[in-house]
Amino acid sequence: MEPNENKYDNGHQMKKYILGVIIIGAGFLLLLSNFDYLPYYLRHILFSWQMLLIGIGIVSLFSSESRTPGTILILIGGIFILPRIFDLNFNVMHLLWPVILIAVGVLILTKRMPRRPWQSRGHQLNNQDIGDGYIHEENIFSGGKQRVMHQVFRGGHINCVFGGSEVDLTQTTLAEGVSELEVNTIFGGVTLIVPADWRIQLKMTSIMGGFTDKRSYIKESTDPTKMLIIKGSTIFGGGELKSY
Repeated sequence: MEPNENKYDNGHQMKKYILGVIIIGAGFLLLLSNFDYLPYYLRHILFSWQMLLIGIGIVSLFSSESRTPGTILILIGGIFILPRIFDLNFNVMHLLWPVILIAVGVLILTKRMPRRPWQSRGHQLNNQDIGDGYIHEENIFSGGKQRVMHQVFRGGHINCVFGGSEVDLTQTTLAEGVSELEVNTIFGGVTLIVPADWRIQLKMTSIMGGFTDKRSYIKESTDPTKMLIIKGSTIFGGGELKSY
């Protein structure tokens, strides 16, 4: 088994484990609620859309290489759940954007930067701009449109939070074996344009969103041993796969 496949399987198992624990816990809490062993004020907190966002964020933290999407979801859910827990004498919306901006800034400062950033709109990447065939893109309250030129593509990650990205990979070739590209969107979107003969497997989790294969033309791969796995999550966002 290829190293990337082992890595994916470990992450997938962790995601299943955390999600299973959360669902079992929710089931026990619902059982207590149905038999009136759970106080009303706790039901009001535990069974809310805010707690759902927090739960999704926790699963995302354990199942993704990037912590940005999960952190944002936990912050949004946590801020909106405050009025249900405490009797606040101010509008909680006054906290939302300042806290999110502060958190995003901290994540940017503490995140290990790729060797060469490639965030500028319309930039064409050369051999030096994409290290070892991997792409690393973070779009937070921003967007980008890139074309990767003359590279052996090995994978990487793309995160879009309140932003979007379009990546054109039609001038690249897929690396030997199995490659992985992690895509996470929250209130954002990603468009990937790939060669028509690439073997691609989608393993995306979608919540109030979706990732769609819109390739209008697919050719038989000349090398069936090469495959790209696109994994990640779309939460209140979307993504699409295209080829021409």
